[in-house]
Amino acid sequence: MLTRARGRRLRTGLSASVLAAALGVLLHPAQAAGDPGPADGGPRHDKDLQQQLDRLVAQDDGPPGVIAVLTRADRTQVYTSGVGDIATGRPPQPDDHMRIASIAKAFTGAVALQLVDQGRLSLDDSIGERLPDQPTAWHAVTLRQLLQHTSGLPDFSAAPEFLEILRADPRHVFDPRRLLDFVAGEPLLFRPGSLYEYSNSDNIAVALMAEAVTGSRYEDLLRDLVYRPLGLRRTSLPLGYRLPQPYLHGYDVLPPAEPEDISEAVGVSGVWASGGIVSTPIELGAFIRAYGGPALLSEKTRKEQLSFRPGDSSEPAGPGTNAAGLGIFQYTTRCGVLYGHTGNFPGYTQLAATTPDGTRSLTFTINTQTSKSNKPALLARLRTVQEDFACALLKGR
Repeated sequence: MLTRARGRRLRTGLSASVLAAALGVLLHPAQAAGDPGPADGGPRHDKDLQQQLDRLVAQDDGPPGVIAVLTRADRTQVYTSGVGDIATGRPPQPDDHMRIASIAKAFTGAVALQLVDQGRLSLDDSIGERLPDQPTAWHAVTLRQLLQHTSGLPDFSAAPEFLEILRADPRHVFDPRRLLDFVAGEPLLFRPGSLYEYSNSDNIAVALMAEAVTGSRYEDLLRDLVYRPLGLRRTSLPLGYRLPQPYLHGYDVLPPAEPEDISEAVGVSGVWASGGIVSTPIELGAFIRAYGGPALLSEKTRKEQLSFRPGDSSEPAGPGTNAAGLGIFQYTTRCGVLYGHTGNFPGYTQLAATTPDGTRSLTFTINTQTSKSNKPALLARLRTVQEDFACALLKGR
């Protein structure tokens, strides 16, 4: 178990990705946000979709709140249920800051693939060529394999020494550029390119390769290649545990205990380029439309990005049938295909997805964590609801 700096116990276990949070609370659902009617030309809220969010929040182990944002061209619909802050009863808001967890890996992809477009990186560049100080056993691993999680790199976030530090101090400030040191003595898990295994180490290596070829800090590359071009003013990569105000509070939920606010219980320096980014539902939608659509990359590089491996899932799995591309996943639902990414972190579970043409997007956030190893039944229910929202996005006018 972990202890807070204040001495109070933090009711979280540890997962391979860092910490697995679990709690649950029964809350009265809030009304859907902003129900536009015919007078403003916008579509009405779908009552069935709203009821699905309400039922998700009402589950014993469900999230205190949920927010789903559907954007079609210049029209945006916001659905909410429950609360974004139990203490005040404030509902989730589309401009709330939140931890986007492993969707940060898509941002890593956006940086790396733009450097490929610029000719500063190649998808066939290897760790040995760009990061020669990394273990010799890893030198044959390529950028392509890192982006598609077929590298075989051992996951630093599952390393006993890393977890021991985190147990002792969940807010410990790691040197993010030394995270791979925790597994530097480990061999590859398999021959690069032969298998798929989701690993936080992959995106740390990608960020380090980007720094190596540019001489710039990864945080500056995010600013110059992603935030500024896309007008993302509320998106950042902090190293501490604080969240900018206002923020969607994340909770550990374990009935019958009261939910515990763990929004700032864990520092993010230990996930960095693999999961540390903070954004908002609105800005996350703008990002995924650009990255998953044709706006950000050249046609040649995008073709490589969208070379999918069937059956390989994001973590947690997204709606429908999953397939892994380069820093992006394909979600084939009963209503059509979306490109995107998911993520989970103590207090948060995320989905961001877009239509292939980049004109429509869905962001779906719950403020508790679920994954295949943490509340799998909740994850199964969540994926069902997400697919229904995906269908509304794809079919709606």
